[in-house]
Amino acid sequence: MSRTARVERTTNETELVVEVDLDGTGTSSISTGVGFYDHMLTALSKHSGIDLRVQADGDLHIDAHHTVEDVAIALGQAFAEALGDKKGITRYGDATIPMDEVLVQAAVDLSGRPYFVHAEPETMTPIIGPDYPTSLTKHVLESFAFNARISLHVRVLYAGRDAHHIVEGQFKALARALRTAVALDPRVTDVPSTKGAL
Repeated sequence: MSRTARVERTTNETELVVEVDLDGTGTSSISTGVGFYDHMLTALSKHSGIDLRVQADGDLHIDAHHTVEDVAIALGQAFAEALGDKKGITRYGDATIPMDEVLVQAAVDLSGRPYFVHAEPETMTPIIGPDYPTSLTKHVLESFAFNARISLHVRVLYAGRDAHHIVEGQFKALARALRTAVALDPRVTDVPSTKGAL
């Protein structure tokens, strides 16, 4: 069973392609034009074991928002498509990840019911690198969760001085939670739900 997907998205603001392989090895090729976002998506791929290719061209002369958002939307859509009928998946996953002085918890349920809960420090450096507003992280995670049709909770349990670490910890915690949730459980032959569908 191949758990792969390719999503193309074209708007007046962006043109992009996202490809995922849930049973990959964490290899990635990421090019969004937003360096820090590339770094985060590379970490997401590496630590989830999900192969990821992203090629995006957006209106970066305005700002990073449209490009970052549209990639998150397409990534969620590709993830949902690659999951297929969800037979045999573990379904739930959680991880608590230290990133130096920061500790982040993520929990996911591949439920088919979009929901998102998020907690991070309200006062962070407003920009990481030249063009990544830290306010985008919540938007990325929410856009991914709703388009992937998953329940996602991400909480920064405590944080220190470095916004880079705060954001990176969130992507890495999500990655490890997804790694568990998408894994195939040999004891499960159907959909892991009493409803019979996810």
